[in-house]
Amino acid sequence: QVQLVESGGGSVQAGGSLRLSCAASGYSYTSHCIAWFRQAPGKEREGVAVICTDGSLMYCTDSVPDRFTISRDSAKNTVYLAMNNLKPEDTAMYYCAAKTGRMTCGSALYNTWGQGTQVTVSS
Repeated sequence: QVQLVESGGGSVQAGGSLRLSCAASGYSYTSHCIAWFRQAPGKEREGVAVICTDGSLMYCTDSVPDRFTISRDSAKNTVYLAMNNLKPEDTAMYYCAAKTGRMTCGSALYNTWGQGTQVTVSS
């Protein structure tokens, strides 16, 4: 059974940093993509970044490429999201999700989700 477990969320002040982790287990597909999504209260879920087993990656929103970095450690089956210079508008529940096939920021195409980790940024 495929399982994704996020960790690393917390509360920080604006300008601070956090590193989120998404540990995958039970994943039998050698070719897949893992994405980070976030959802703030009252807002729609949005894609943040995606990385695939072939090393390709992309950022899904214009506000993060210069502040967030997605990476993966294949040996640990873990995907990371390093977040620097955090802003109050980054406050959200962050989820990781997995899919096979091509890379996309569309959440509807991801069929395996973690439980989420909360990120709160105060001004």
